[in-house]
Amino acid sequence: MGDSDTPDLPRLLPDAVHRSVKPGTALLRLETKHAREGILDGAWWPRSRDIGAELPSLISALTEHLGPVTRVGLDGSAWDELPTRVMVDDRVVHIDSFPVGDDTVLITRGDRDHFSLMLVPPDTSPDAARAAMARAVRADNVTEAKQILIDTGSDTPATPA
Repeated sequence: MGDSDTPDLPRLLPDAVHRSVKPGTALLRLETKHAREGILDGAWWPRSRDIGAELPSLISALTEHLGPVTRVGLDGSAWDELPTRVMVDDRVVHIDSFPVGDDTVLITRGDRDHFSLMLVPPDTSPDAARAAMARAVRADNVTEAKQILIDTGSDTPATPA
């Protein structure tokens, strides 16, 4: 089933895109309205659990749209290894690790400007990832990331083809 066969979902990613991109390519969807009414500001679908390969491209993409990112907070148990800081585009970005398992990545720009991204697990099927990402960026979304992932089947690994 192609993207045009699902009118209730916005076009996002072709089915093979997650397999065809290399680790370190940011697959990101942001809510683009000035009013931030929903509880999530976007969604990120990393290619792997290697934070060193994945995080720099996310930070670069976010910096392009939001301005300089100073901190990233995430669940350390979701990643293979977690440094305390990374250098991206000649800037130090601090990484805060929380053992919360809430399926979100918290982005800090400046002192008090925070953005919350739903983290779609790397092994999620393309259909489930598209559905989860589309739901996360809806302006009227009041559902937490974990529940969106459960509802869309994104919390279970994709079946190998």
